[in-house]
Amino acid sequence: MDRRAELGEFLRSRRGRRQPEDLGLTPVGGRRRVPGLRREELAQAAALSVDYYVRLEQGRLRNPSAEVVDAVATALGLDPTERRHLHNLARPGRATEQVHTQVPATFQTVLDNVGVPAAIYSRYGDIVAWNPLAAALLIDFGALPPEERNMPRLVFLNSQVASRFVHWESKARDLVSQLRMESGRTPGDERLATLIGELSMRSPEFARLWATHHVREKTRGGHLYRHPVVGELYLRYEAFRPPDAPDVALVCQVADPGTPDEEALRLLASWTADSTDRVKAQLR
Repeated sequence: MDRRAELGEFLRSRRGRRQPEDLGLTPVGGRRRVPGLRREELAQAAALSVDYYVRLEQGRLRNPSAEVVDAVATALGLDPTERRHLHNLARPGRATEQVHTQVPATFQTVLDNVGVPAAIYSRYGDIVAWNPLAAALLIDFGALPPEERNMPRLVFLNSQVASRFVHWESKARDLVSQLRMESGRTPGDERLATLIGELSMRSPEFARLWATHHVREKTRGGHLYRHPVVGELYLRYEAFRPPDAPDVALVCQVADPGTPDEEALRLLASWTADSTDRVKAQLR
C-alpha cells in the first residue's frame, strides 16, 4: 500500500465529515465545490501554517511530531482508533515485521475446552484454529482449502457464510475497517496488500466499503446469526490478544444468560455433539 496516498485519502475523507461551524470558525471563501473543511480551515484549527498542513496531507513530511498529528486529529474530531490510525500513517515507526501465527499453548487449551464457539485468527483474518462449535455456527473450516480459511474472504466471497449474518452489512463493515487499521499499522505488508487487492477486484461491496476509510480494532461486539438448525441467535464476542503473540487473537462468542439465544446455543452444542458422534461411529 502507498502510505502517502493512504494518508492523503484518510485526511480528505475526515475533512469531509467536518464543517467550519463545528470548530467555531468562519467559513473561508465562497461557494464550496465539496462538503467539509477546507485545508486552510483545518490548518487554522490545528494552529498550523497552510503550507505545513498541505505537506502533511500529501505525505511530504518525513517525521511530523506527535503533537502536530494530535492537533490535526483533535481538529478533525477523530475517535481513539482513528487517531491511532492517523499516527500509523503519518509517523510509521517500524518496517513491516514477519507475521507469527503460532498458537499459544494456553489459547489452544481454551479452544479445546470452552463450551462456546471460539476460534483463533491471524491479523489478516485467517482462521488459524477453531473448535467444533465455531465450525457448526458458520462453515466446516476443515473442509476448506487453507487459503480459503480467511474471514474477509468468506464473508465477501462465500454465500453460505454471508447468509449466516442477519446484518451482513455490519459484519462486512467491521471486517473492512479492521483490515484498514492493519494496513495503516503495516503499510509494506505484501500479504495484506494482496488480500485487499483480491477482494477489491472480486467484490464490489468490499471496494465500496474500503473507499470509506473507516477503521476499527477487533476487541468486542456482537452479531445476529441465522442458523439453518437453531434459527436466529445473537452472540457477543470478545477478542483476547496476548502481549507476547500480538499477531493472533482468540475470539470467544457467548449468549446472554437466560435468553432464547442461550437456549439456541445449547441446542447448537447438542446438535454439534450428535453430529460428531455420528461421524466417529461411521469411522469405526
